[in-house]
Amino acid sequence: MAYPDVLEKLVSLAKRRGFIFQSSEIYGGTGSVWDYGPLGVELKNNVKARWWNAMVRQRDDVEGLDAAILMHPRVWEASGHVAGFSDPLIDCKTCKARFRADKLQDAQCARKPSKKPGEHAECQLTEPRQFNLMFKTFMGPVEDSAAAVYLRPETAQGIFVNFLNVQQATRQKVPFGIAQIGKAFRNEITPGNFTFRTREFEQMEMQFFVEPGTDMEWFEKWKAARREWHIGLGLDADRLQFHQHGEKELAHYARAAFDIEFDFGGTLGFQEIEGVHNRSDFDLKQHQEFSGKRLEYVDQAANKRYLPYVIETSVGADRVTLATLVNAYREETVEGEQEGRTVLRLHPALAPITAGVFPLTKKDGQPEMAERVAAELRKRFTVFYDDAGAIGRRYRRQDEAGTPFGITIDSDSTRNNDVTIRFRDDLQQIRVSAEKAGDVIAAYLASDVATAEAGKAGTA
Repeated sequence: MAYPDVLEKLVSLAKRRGFIFQSSEIYGGTGSVWDYGPLGVELKNNVKARWWNAMVRQRDDVEGLDAAILMHPRVWEASGHVAGFSDPLIDCKTCKARFRADKLQDAQCARKPSKKPGEHAECQLTEPRQFNLMFKTFMGPVEDSAAAVYLRPETAQGIFVNFLNVQQATRQKVPFGIAQIGKAFRNEITPGNFTFRTREFEQMEMQFFVEPGTDMEWFEKWKAARREWHIGLGLDADRLQFHQHGEKELAHYARAAFDIEFDFGGTLGFQEIEGVHNRSDFDLKQHQEFSGKRLEYVDQAANKRYLPYVIETSVGADRVTLATLVNAYREETVEGEQEGRTVLRLHPALAPITAGVFPLTKKDGQPEMAERVAAELRKRFTVFYDDAGAIGRRYRRQDEAGTPFGITIDSDSTRNNDVTIRFRDDLQQIRVSAEKAGDVIAAYLASDVATAEAGKAGTA
C-alpha cells in the first residue's frame, strides 16, 4: 500500500497547534533544529516514558543511567569516533551548497531542484573529502587542543564506560542491560525532512550485556521485542519492516545489524527509526585498552571472567515521535457535516492532552461545573478547558491535537451531576456520572487500546 506524503501538512499543523516550532524562528531559524511546543513536549515525553517503562521498570534485568553529555576526549578516540566518524562531503563552488557524496542521488541541485547535483550546466562539484560529524568545544578558560572536548554523537559510550559501575552497584549478573535517554549531537551535512534528521536529537538506547556464544540468541529476542513495542505505540504493522545491514553497511564493530523502518509515505518512504545491533565485545575491549582498566565481568559461579558481548537497541525519540504523528494524521469526512475534520488518531496513552472539558454554554452553572470537573481530572491526566466558540469547533480543535476524550457539560449535567464523554475516533458518546468520568478514562488507558472508541470503554 502506498501511503500519502503528509509531512507538509503535518509541519503546518504542528506549528498551528503547538507541537513543534523551528528553533530561533524570529531570527530566521536555525537549520534543522526544532523546538517542541506545549503539545509536542507532552507527546515526546509520553513516548519516552513508555520506552522507559518497557525497558527499565517492567524488567528486573535492565538498569537505568543518565550519563553526562561531556566526556573525556579519550572516550571518542577509543570508540573510533575521532578517526572514523565522518561522511564524504562535496561542495558546489557555484551555489555554495554542500552534499553528502554517497547521497547525491537523493539530493536536489540548489539552483534547479528538478536536477541532481552535478547535472546542472553551472555545477562545479569538488572532490569528496571526509567531514567529521562531531561538534567540538573547549572545557575551561583556554581554547587550545588540550582543552578540546566533544558533544557526544551518541549516548552508548556513556553506558560502556559505566558498565562495571552499574554492574557492581546493582549486583546484576550477566545477562543484563543498561538503558538511558539523552541528547546527542551530530553536525550533519544534509539534515532535513522536518524532525527526521537533525543536528540535535534525543536517543533512547539500551545496551544488553551477554556471555559470548549467546549473543545471536539474544539478538533475535530483542529484534522481535522491539518491533512489538512499536506496534504497541499504535504504529500500523504494515508500515514497519526490518532492513538487514549487508556487508558494506555493517559498522566496524557489528557482527549483525537490523534497522526497524517505518513507512513515512510519499518519497521519503521507509526510513530507520530504531537500530538493533550485535556490537560484539568491541566497545568494552576498546575502553579497556585505552583506559588501562580491566572491564571484564567475573562469573563467580562458573569461575571465569570475560568481556561480555553487547546487543544494542537504539531508538530515535524524535523519529518515533514523528512516526506517531505521521501514522496518526487523517483527513476525514464526517456524516452530516460539509467541512470534515483533520484528526490525529494517536494512541490514547500517548496523546499530549488526555481530555478536553467543555461547558456547552456559559450559563446555568455549566462553566462552574466544568471547571470543577476539569480540576478533578487534572489530578490524574493532562486536561484542556475550552469554553470559546461553538461546541463543534471546540471538538475539531481537540481532534487536531489528538485528544482522545471530550467531556461536555450541558443543562442536564447540572441537574443530574453527569457528563457526556465523546470519543475521538468513532465520534460516539456515553453518559456517566461526573464522579466516574476519571475512572472511566483511567480504565480505558489501562486497557492500552490504540484507538479511542466508545465500544471499547467497557461502559457503552
